[in-house]
Amino acid sequence: MKQIYEGKAKIVYEGNPGEVLLYYKDDTTAGNGAKRESLPGKGILNNQISTILFDYLASHGVRTHLIEQVDERTCRCTRTQVIPLEVIVRNVAAGSIVRRLGFERGASFSTPIVEFSYKNDALGDPLLNDDHIQALHAASTSELAHIRSEALCINSLLIERFARIGLTLVDFKLEFGRTHDKQILLVDEISGDNCRLWDAHLTSFDKDLFREDSGDLIASYTTLYELLKGSM
Repeated sequence: MKQIYEGKAKIVYEGNPGEVLLYYKDDTTAGNGAKRESLPGKGILNNQISTILFDYLASHGVRTHLIEQVDERTCRCTRTQVIPLEVIVRNVAAGSIVRRLGFERGASFSTPIVEFSYKNDALGDPLLNDDHIQALHAASTSELAHIRSEALCINSLLIERFARIGLTLVDFKLEFGRTHDKQILLVDEISGDNCRLWDAHLTSFDKDLFREDSGDLIASYTTLYELLKGSM
């Protein structure tokens, strides 16, 4: 297979015409790649978790790039041009927004907060406003409105899905891509790598365990997968 791109956690390969194969690695990073480790089995778990969640979103009308899971580490996806934006949706104060704006960690927002960052490792993925996005030609006004609306819809659906297994969706990051005919699809993955999830005791089921050296990430992801699978 011809490799198209290798990121921190996945490798993208050529697939059938108009498609790619997404291969999940065991590599785990934090701090924009400053901290890195290989955790055996992580790629398998993320592929399984993301497939469950993408299938759930698709069943509720969200258009995604996922076509099917091919094997335990690989999924077949529609090929897109990834829009260079990370879309961050926050329901509860945690992480960088606490440091930047002084919110109390764990405080719930009355309405979700949507933020955008520039998907650019060399620049440290800086936060953007709508004017920056226009100046960068990252997305048109109508595309940005659509992305924001989709992100909030996805947020509502995921809040409900995680509540079923006793978890609070604190915040998460999404990515979107354009197809050859300019349709916008949800791409990448949804897993503990890009969601912050807490149980009733504020125990994390996400990559904060790795960032903060506060627990066993593989055990947590295994539990997350088993809970999601058991509640399908």
